[in-house]
Amino acid sequence: MPATFSSWRLPLLLALGLCVGGLLGWLLGNRIAAGVAVVAVSEVVFLLTRIRHQSLPMMAASHPSPPLQHDRFMTRSRRIASSLRDLRNAASQLPDAVVLLDQHQHVRWFNHAAERLLGLSRPRDRGVPLQQRLAGSELSGWLQAGAREPLNDIVAPGQPDSQLTVSLLPFGQRQHMLLGRDISHLNRLEQVRRDFVANVSHELRTPLTVIHGYLELLDPEDSPELAPMLGELRAQSKRMGQIVEDLLTLSRLETQHEVGEERIPMAALLATVRKEAEALSQGRHQITLESTAEADLLGSPKDLHSALSNLVSNAVRYTPSGGHITIRWQRTPHGATYAVNDTGFGIPETHLSRLTERFYRVSSSRSRDSGGTGLGLSIVKHVLGLHQAHLQIESTPGIGSTFSCHFDKARLLPPSRHGEH
Repeated sequence: MPATFSSWRLPLLLALGLCVGGLLGWLLGNRIAAGVAVVAVSEVVFLLTRIRHQSLPMMAASHPSPPLQHDRFMTRSRRIASSLRDLRNAASQLPDAVVLLDQHQHVRWFNHAAERLLGLSRPRDRGVPLQQRLAGSELSGWLQAGAREPLNDIVAPGQPDSQLTVSLLPFGQRQHMLLGRDISHLNRLEQVRRDFVANVSHELRTPLTVIHGYLELLDPEDSPELAPMLGELRAQSKRMGQIVEDLLTLSRLETQHEVGEERIPMAALLATVRKEAEALSQGRHQITLESTAEADLLGSPKDLHSALSNLVSNAVRYTPSGGHITIRWQRTPHGATYAVNDTGFGIPETHLSRLTERFYRVSSSRSRDSGGTGLGLSIVKHVLGLHQAHLQIESTPGIGSTFSCHFDKARLLPPSRHGEH
């Protein structure tokens, strides 16, 4: 091995490793990845240091170094060793769990957070299969299934009062890194937010009811000059009341983990949804119902009626007069789909991923003029989630939109006969 290896290649490779580690942290965009990059770099430096130690006797025998050159070499070696210790110490002190696994998912290394959150301990768990060590926990089944997708909001095996988000990333040659972040504080903040919204909504319901009641008592004919003002006050009072009701519904759905297992006759529900749409449209649109699925649903009648009706009312609000709205209930290879297609304004693709966020609006003026609360699609998303279903949105500006609810086969029932419950 040439004598120049230790004098310039090792620092160069170290710099290259640090750049790669920094890039990895930047790409993955969180402090876990940055910490793992530190660990990965430390492994590279460790291997290079071993090569340097193994080659040192050969270098000394074949190329005797002057004292000054030898001192410089030792100074560089000490700096590399110091950097290695600093990198390992930094990785050890990360607040998120980091576990390095070999190709057989045996534990190679882990930091202090992994001891606390996953219940690992040194030296007992080094070389032990992680799946075996975490047997009985959600993590064990996830690892056995291949851990292809991140696992969210699970109980920490080593700290039952904490929740984790865990992911498994490729590392080195057929090795992996298990990353676990404690999200307990985020869950607590989210719960505080839910409680605040629910409490405020409850408190607003009573005064809004009183205001709306007094406005109904005022007769515009008694004061014709006040008629436009009273009409606007009544409309805004009604809209505020609807926002409060939607907030309360959303708060309930966010804290609900399961729904009732009732039969929902889809023929009757679809007929009701169509009648509601025609009443809202007042003859301004052509509304068509196509039902070929021949299946009922299992779930909450009230919640599903709210969700399916919401999609149709949105289509009516955002489709110009003379437009066409089609309601479909049809079978698919994986279950059945409820879809609402319209010939409305359409939605730019950049907005589609955010439509189910509460109060998100593509066009604020158009949404307010239509009487929407900005919470409807968020409610739809939560209702479908409770029924193991999901919402798909397709839209082309100027042509129209299609909102589809996809239900699994497990939620389908043979259609009930007339009068059967």
